[in-house]
Amino acid sequence: MASNIIREWTGIQQFPLATQTKLLELLGNLKQENVSTLTILVMGKGGVGKSSTLNSIIGERVVAVSAFQSEGPRPVMVSRSRAGFTLNIVDTPGLVEGGYVNDHALEIIKRFLLNKTIDVMLYVDRLDAYRVDTLDRQVIKAITDSFGKGIWSRGLIVLTHAQLSPPDGINYDEFFSRRSEALLKVVRLGARLKKQEIQEFGIPVVLVENSGRCNTNDSGEKVLPNGTAWIPNLVKTITNVISNGSKAILVDKKLIEGPNPNDKGKLLIPLILAFQYFFVVKPIQRSIRQDVAKESRPLWELRDMGMSNREF
Repeated sequence: MASNIIREWTGIQQFPLATQTKLLELLGNLKQENVSTLTILVMGKGGVGKSSTLNSIIGERVVAVSAFQSEGPRPVMVSRSRAGFTLNIVDTPGLVEGGYVNDHALEIIKRFLLNKTIDVMLYVDRLDAYRVDTLDRQVIKAITDSFGKGIWSRGLIVLTHAQLSPPDGINYDEFFSRRSEALLKVVRLGARLKKQEIQEFGIPVVLVENSGRCNTNDSGEKVLPNGTAWIPNLVKTITNVISNGSKAILVDKKLIEGPNPNDKGKLLIPLILAFQYFFVVKPIQRSIRQDVAKESRPLWELRDMGMSNREF
């Protein structure tokens, strides 16, 4: 695979000044924590807005987005550098094909990420998808099986298409809360996370609106129906995840291929040898010694030892 090209992050200049200031401040805080490179993995089902979210963060149309084709067949890494800080975002193909989890896509993603470190994972879905089902749980399980449970301590949920009017007159914040709770429950079950693990790190949920119809505030920033400037809020949440005390995920050969079953057997060898020695060899040795002690000595041996008065 060809080396990734790191270009100057000129797209940041396309943001309103207020957004630029917030982003540079957040990235400056990371540099103060000796974080000069940030790699974000974007995952989810097809057609949920993964590529559009990448374009929105970068401030450029770097990944093609089509209403008729949800994403490319292979992962793409987009890298931008600004003031000594490098931002890498990995866009990935959808994880569902024909109503089933696309295991082949997951294998391609893992091998693309070989020897790379994932600092944050964005699990992208739509706010206007009103239900969760068993397929959602299967997707979460597949991600967990591929990258380990630790990926969720570095994860956050991104809900796109946030510029909507909730159905049945439900309050916007209440609708967002219900949708978030439903997805978080699916993540907890699919990833087999314990309550303690959820409480330790938490999994933030962030709203995103990538379309041109997104409202703006007086500073020209794109805002959600609740008034939140969503691009700085998303980046702030990402920096919070990095600072939560969890470990980044290194995608090495062991993670891709899984644990070697022979390694488990090697760990058992000392235990098996010890068992054989104490419960097989030692009893046999003890039995032999007892048999030898009970065996009658020959007369010639007794005579030589002066232990017999018998004459020959």
